[in-house]
Amino acid sequence: MSLLITHQDGVAVLTLNRPEVHNAFDDALIAALTAAYAAAGQDPAVRAILLRAEGPSFCSGGDLNWMRRMAAYSVEDNLDDARRLGALMHTIDACPKPTLARVQGSAFAGAIGLIACSDIAVAVPEALFAVTEVRIGLIPAVISPYLVRAMGARQARRYFLTAERFDAQTALALGLIHEVVPTDALDATIARYLKALAAGSPAAIAATKQLVAAVDQPLSDEVIADTSRRIADQRASRDGREGLTAFLEKRKPEWGHS
Repeated sequence: MSLLITHQDGVAVLTLNRPEVHNAFDDALIAALTAAYAAAGQDPAVRAILLRAEGPSFCSGGDLNWMRRMAAYSVEDNLDDARRLGALMHTIDACPKPTLARVQGSAFAGAIGLIACSDIAVAVPEALFAVTEVRIGLIPAVISPYLVRAMGARQARRYFLTAERFDAQTALALGLIHEVVPTDALDATIARYLKALAAGSPAAIAATKQLVAAVDQPLSDEVIADTSRRIADQRASRDGREGLTAFLEKRKPEWGHS
């Protein structure tokens, strides 16, 4: 199977399992990932979703055979295909559960979109990155909103246009990933993030993700009003009341799911 799905301690673990082709994705893997994120996002037993990969590479981007098929597609067929990739990125980005990317190797082209859409990304020092589309006459259109948001427009111009490779420390400086750790510390680092996430209210985490999306735009009266409404709603929610009560009573909260 190209995608392995396991569950452990409230974490849905999605493993890219095509190491023989550097975990390159095709239409089948895109569909499987989209369905897996959607299902995990709606599963009350899931507290977080971890994307990882088998083999030395995280993901090399598009599968060559898939791209060969695309070359023969009509404009309409290509549009349908692009929409499916776009749906995957949006599903990850809008997922109500925290999403993490465990980047144990290099990531190129569309794979960087998977990382940019994730809430938390950790990489090893040896990982390399590149937005390679222009080298084959394409553009990074579907992943561009997420990469520009992560890297900023100025840096995106450079790396989109040159398709140059950059290392994990550069990815960290760009804001694409959050932490660079040795391979032998990778799992412990992911576990630290998962522990921190497990301490939060599931409902508050979902609302916070919606909040970030809502305020990631120029400040306006509408944004100010919207953020006021969101905190008022959260304070009045079950988890909001429980969290405040537990804090005042100096005990651990008993989180609900609403």
